[in-house]
Amino acid sequence: MSIHENLLGGPAPTHLPDEPGPRELLAADVAPAEVAAKYPTSSLAWAQLADEAFEGGRVIESYAYARTGYHRGLDALRRAGWKGHGPVPFEHEPNRGFLRALHALARAAQAIDEKEEYERCSAFLRDSSPTAAETLG
Repeated sequence: MSIHENLLGGPAPTHLPDEPGPRELLAADVAPAEVAAKYPTSSLAWAQLADEAFEGGRVIESYAYARTGYHRGLDALRRAGWKGHGPVPFEHEPNRGFLRALHALARAAQAIDEKEEYERCSAFLRDSSPTAAETLG
């Protein structure tokens, strides 16, 4: 038996491949819109755009950015072997863009009183990564 074997029989955690380009540009204070234009598949860039729009009171804009990042993340998860459920650990840094976009989508949905979507996204975040749900709030 492997030390990493899942004894509960659920799917193994999904670890997205590292994509350092967007992370490095954002860390160098390149505008998130420029990063998203250069790396349109990066959930991290879209999540950052969603956060900035939300903080600026532009909730609908935040919702749109978050939804884009969420769907880009779902595409990446599927390419990484994810089957629609199972852990997506926040501890694995490349997963954080997707998890941040999912959190931003839940937050924006709540702000526009889209209760079902808020609850669905919040549950999805908790199920994917309890650490992300706790860390991101």
